[in-house]
Formats: sequence, C-alpha cells, structure tokens
Amino acid sequence: MVLDKLPVLSLADDQARFSQDIGESFRNSGFALVKDHGIDADLIAKAWKLTEDFFALPEAEKRSYFDAAKAGARGYTPFGTEIAKGAKVSDLKEFWHVGRDLPEGSPLADASMPPNVWPTRPAEFRDVLEALYAQFDIAGATILSRIAVYLGLDEHWFDPAIEDGNSVLRLLHYPPLTGIDGEAIRAGAHGDINLITLLLGAEEAGLELLTKEGNWISASPPEGALVINVGDMLERLTNHMLPSTIHRVRNPDAARAQFSRYSMPFFLHLRSDFPIRTLPQCVTPDNPDRYPQPILADEFLQQRLREIGLKK
Repeated sequence: MVLDKLPVLSLADDQARFSQDIGESFRNSGFALVKDHGIDADLIAKAWKLTEDFFALPEAEKRSYFDAAKAGARGYTPFGTEIAKGAKVSDLKEFWHVGRDLPEGSPLADASMPPNVWPTRPAEFRDVLEALYAQFDIAGATILSRIAVYLGLDEHWFDPAIEDGNSVLRLLHYPPLTGIDGEAIRAGAHGDINLITLLLGAEEAGLELLTKEGNWISASPPEGALVINVGDMLERLTNHMLPSTIHRVRNPDAARAQFSRYSMPFFLHLRSDFPIRTLPQCVTPDNPDRYPQPILADEFLQQRLREIGLKK
C-alpha cells in the first residue's frame, strides 16, 4: 500500500489500542499525528505570542543571547547557522533553545547540558516556557510508555532512560523571504537526532516526510494536534524497526515565502550517560544487529551536532 497521508491518533484512546496504532504508524512511516495530548491550549497560545515577540526584537538584542561555545544547546542561534546533514546550504531559520534545569550537583551538568539562558524581554518568557517544557516532558514520557508496550517492553522501561534527559524545546522562526522564484526550502531534508520529536505548529503547510516509496507527502496535522516522529536514537535502539524518516520544510508556493513561519519542536532525548544498545527483540535473522557496539547518548549527540554545523 502506498502511503499518501498520516493517521490521526488520540492519546485519550485505550492504552493498548494507542500503543498498537502509534507503533504501526511509526513502523510504516516514522511519523504519526496525535490529538488529545494534554498540553494546555492557553499555555500554547501564550507561548506562540511570546515566540513572535522575541523574534521581532532587534537583531543585535537577539544575538546578545548567542554563545557559539554552547553549540546551540541553550539560548539563541542566528539565522543560517544550522545545516542539514550532507546539505550544501544552511537552513533559512533562527531559533531559541530551552533545556532541562538539572538538580544542583548533578553529574550530568556539563557542556552539553548548560544552564538555561533567559532574555530580559518579552515579559513572562521564562515562566511560560518553563511551564510548557514541563508539559511537553509529561506528554513525551506518556507516548514513550505506549511505544515501550508496542516493542514488548514494560511500560516504564523508558522512565530511567529519560530521567534528567537532555531534552530541548526549540522555538523556531522561518523569516519572510524575498526574491524567491518557485519553491523555498526553509529546512533541508534531514532526520532528527533524538528519541522522538513532538512538534506544534505544523498546521502551516510545508512540513513533508519522505515515504519508503520515495514520495514527499504532507505531515500537516489537525489544528492543535502534535506531529510525532522517530529520531535517530530510537531508530538505532530498535535496529531500524522504527525508522527515523527524512523530512523537510518546504513552502507550497512562492507567495507563502513572504510570511513568517513558526513552529515548536520538543526534542525528547535520553540521559546523556545512557548507553544506546540494540534491543534484543529487534534483532532477527532477517534484520541482524546493525550496531553491535553500544554508544553513549551524549557521544551520539555530539557526533550529530558536528554534522549539522552547531559544533566545530
């Protein structure tokens, strides 16, 4: 069967049914659309307004929160910095990263998990984004528990793997573009690094995934729903049973290039010290272990950050 659209799933469904549905959707395409995710709509609305207000600040003010030594881990990353793996040109975006606040004295507090950076304006930026991060964290853990059941694991298998994990909430701005002739590729074809990504803001046309048949199809969800996709870490953990699917952000026509595009991905990561080791149930005679040597989550992350231009 040729995939031409993604299923819309409800996190409010029976747990066993949702586990099977999202597992099959991930197995078929690496993506799913999920409604009833539990993230507060009013909080999301406040975060959208603050996102627009921040990116409307003067360039010099935004750049005052950029620190190249942090490799994009926290604070501001300027337009044109990030590049898709293997691409020749940088993505047409700027973004802000909010990470996890670790307990004092945590052994995980190092260069890859530095303290958060907060702008002096807009007002309420910190309070709203901290609250939104916490709700994404809960929704992501719930979805992972359903994936665990699909994989034949205990529903709590991922809990210690993501405790104090290096998850990141990204506020993304694709500025208006001028002089565009035909399509504008705002984010080049790429896979995500992490376990799973939970994305708000994909109702605006442009997010597309590459199917197994080699076709690009839309990944636009119903209003307020999340786009969820498998990242490279989960692909590796499952020996490619759950694929990290290539996706991109494309403008449907040149006219839309004249408008800003905003989105909010939450990149759910493992603990930095978690060893990514192939799950035995994902190894078969037809699918032998592709990764006989485990790798620490942070080592995997650092390799990929170098590949996308965020780290030297």
